[in-house]
Amino acid sequence: MAINLDTDLEVLATKLRSSSGIAAKHDIGAVTATLGVKDKSVPVGDDCAALPDGDGYLLFAIEGFINAFVTADPWFAGWCGVMVNISDVVAMGGRPTAVVDAVWAKGEDGATPILEGMRAAAEAYGVPIVGGHTNIRNDRSQLSVAILGRAKQLLTSFDARPGDVLVAAVDHRGRYRAPFDNWEAATTAPPARLRGDLEILPQIAEAGLAVAAKDISQGGIVGTAIMLAECSGVGIDIDVTAIPVPAGVSLDRWLSTFPSFGYLLSVAPENLDALLARFAARDICAAAIGIVRAGSAVAITHGRDRIVIRDHRETPLMGLGPMEHSA
Repeated sequence: MAINLDTDLEVLATKLRSSSGIAAKHDIGAVTATLGVKDKSVPVGDDCAALPDGDGYLLFAIEGFINAFVTADPWFAGWCGVMVNISDVVAMGGRPTAVVDAVWAKGEDGATPILEGMRAAAEAYGVPIVGGHTNIRNDRSQLSVAILGRAKQLLTSFDARPGDVLVAAVDHRGRYRAPFDNWEAATTAPPARLRGDLEILPQIAEAGLAVAAKDISQGGIVGTAIMLAECSGVGIDIDVTAIPVPAGVSLDRWLSTFPSFGYLLSVAPENLDALLARFAARDICAAAIGIVRAGSAVAITHGRDRIVIRDHRETPLMGLGPMEHSA
């Protein structure tokens, strides 16, 4: 259930503005500019590249992992290599097809836990690993994983509209995996449940209950909302007292959390109840936590108090808003 605000709103805003998870997203714009991939036929800034293919879309994505994370928890890093890629596909209304990996490690002993984590996740989610690249003569462990998927109807980062309701859907049946702010709700879950949960967003897309969504990543709920708002060219107000938080977890930490199953969706008000029912049927905690507005400011609110965290028109986070796209 939602909690009462137990900290000053300005203190919370200051912490969010200085979030390293949000700051890291700023690098995306510089990299895409250098690569020259802006203003192409496939918009950049979504969870996957969506390539028109027959009567649907081929989804293509990749994730790389921070070296410190791979070193500190190699088995879980391997698991996450599969899991977060699946999340990117699902966030766009898709179903994962297969993954490939690139693993660097110091000897076979360094590679083994990473590979075992990947294998465990692939078996749990039912998504095969079909190839990749391995180098076990490196001086440290590094990991990246890519995925293919397919979607019949897309959920995108570019279609949130003023008047929509912002919904957060997060699996609370988990725990933090110290020392990072990763909310881990998958490694001990029944595989059948994990696979069933993956169907929620594709079914929402195909039923026309939403057209805009994004998976909650290292930027947390607010950082992900900023990315969604920038890509769609809108503003978002987030009511921090409406955000469901697991028992024993502080609001400020939850707002910086990277959940194993977590999504933001922009939903037309008339579709809200039906959409929330889809998550409730799977025991996933989902709630309306804000509204999409005209403008470019992403703010947190509490009653009449409202503090802007970032205005993406004045200070772009990724530089990938609608003005930068031909699509």
